[in-house]
Amino acid sequence: MVTAPVELTVELPGRTSPYESSDVRPQVSGIIVARPFVEGGDVKAGQLLYQIDPAPYRAALDQAKAQQAGAEAALMSARAKADRYAELVKINAVSRQEFDDAQAVARQGGASVQLARAAVESASISLTYTRVSAPISGRIGRSTLTKGALVTAGQAAALTTIQRMDPIYVDLTQSASDLLRLRQAMAAGRVTGGGGGVRARLKLDDGSFYPIDGRLEFAEVTVDPGTGGVTLRAVFPNPKGLLLPGLFVRASVVEGVEPRGLLAPQSAIGRDEKGRPTAMVVAADGKAEPRILTTPITVGDKWLVTAGLAAGDRLIVEGLQSVKPGAPVHIVSTR
Repeated sequence: MVTAPVELTVELPGRTSPYESSDVRPQVSGIIVARPFVEGGDVKAGQLLYQIDPAPYRAALDQAKAQQAGAEAALMSARAKADRYAELVKINAVSRQEFDDAQAVARQGGASVQLARAAVESASISLTYTRVSAPISGRIGRSTLTKGALVTAGQAAALTTIQRMDPIYVDLTQSASDLLRLRQAMAAGRVTGGGGGVRARLKLDDGSFYPIDGRLEFAEVTVDPGTGGVTLRAVFPNPKGLLLPGLFVRASVVEGVEPRGLLAPQSAIGRDEKGRPTAMVVAADGKAEPRILTTPITVGDKWLVTAGLAAGDRLIVEGLQSVKPGAPVHIVSTR
């Protein structure tokens, strides 16, 4: 047996999910007069999706502007009167009360102008909202409403959904106990982080491999009490749109590297009556010696052995059925 760096790879089940997703809803009420997008096509952020009838909102904006103009005219008159009274009160041509009243009217006129300006801004925003635009770029789904339908502000049902699928997320589930074991091994220095970042490879539902590798983004900070699993999120490039949201996949994730790993062929590992993995080695006196092993994972067609074997041990890989503990062993090198 010889030691060598061994990549610790685990295969996990998961499903794809969009990198970004946005439900499109109206922010004003009205009748849809146009829907100029193609269902299932690609849209750009800011692109017009639905046009709600703007006529009532344009009329409301014109009315607000007219009210603003009236308030500004009233303010000019009130300020001019207050300025005249400011001179007259000095020579007692008007009473102090009349001067105070003129000042109050001018201040009220200023407040009315500010209120009118806010109404104009609100009406302008509402008119803008009659153009329902794409909030993100991506692939747009089917439209739930057609031209001529009535929509209401804040309605529960989305008009359509846009999903960005390049790149795309893959949400994986790993046993919390396996993740804890790996972190303990890293803390003890037995395992180091995977070289070149934590990368992942996808196996599709039909058994084929996705041609582009991805990378692990993060691990969830809590354990699902129902499944005892932890969610890991990986991100994969998806330039051709092959991966669709909701697709079931399996991902091989390189979680770390065992710097001095020992790999034993699966044919050389047996089980005792308690179900523990065992192997036979050739002792210094040339006789068969049983060992109880710790084999946490498989790496390809071999077991990773973390306890029970050491570098230099001579492992018996054939004829195990006829080998008895303490029996002499005829050694034939496999190299």
